[in-house]
Amino acid sequence: MGKRPTTTLHFDARAKEMLDDLKRAGLKLTAQREAIVRQFASDVSHPTAQELYDRLRQEFPQMSFATVYNTLDALAAAGLSGTLRLGQAARFDPNTEPHHHAVCESCGEIGDVPAPSLAPSPAAVKQLGRAAPGFRVRAVERIYRGLCAACADNDNDAAPHGDIS
Repeated sequence: MGKRPTTTLHFDARAKEMLDDLKRAGLKLTAQREAIVRQFASDVSHPTAQELYDRLRQEFPQMSFATVYNTLDALAAAGLSGTLRLGQAARFDPNTEPHHHAVCESCGEIGDVPAPSLAPSPAAVKQLGRAAPGFRVRAVERIYRGLCAACADNDNDAAPHGDIS
């Protein structure tokens, strides 16, 4: 699936930007909060708060799940991450560039699909206005559902409709 740059320098810069903005927002930068942000900034898997908590609790046994969730929620509120609702648990996305998502229906992998813009087209807004009068569109996100390459290789019954790689 579509991957963002994976250099350590890129992730370090992203983590620093997130931490600086959280500090400007008035949040105290504890060792736990810094570890959460550093782990999250380099995570292309669109993790849940539980997944990040599970990864970090060995290093920080006193850390609460609420600390992880509240840190991720603060990042989303500050526009430093996105939130995806693809099931019961919210997934968090450190990529703030315009993009859509490709979701593997077999293993659950989520990949980013670059998009030039998330602004709705004038034709879509007009059509939506007829279908849902008064609804205000803020962004358009497409979710492509199918099988990642690894799962497709293992699925002999899959009839592909298109490869987005």
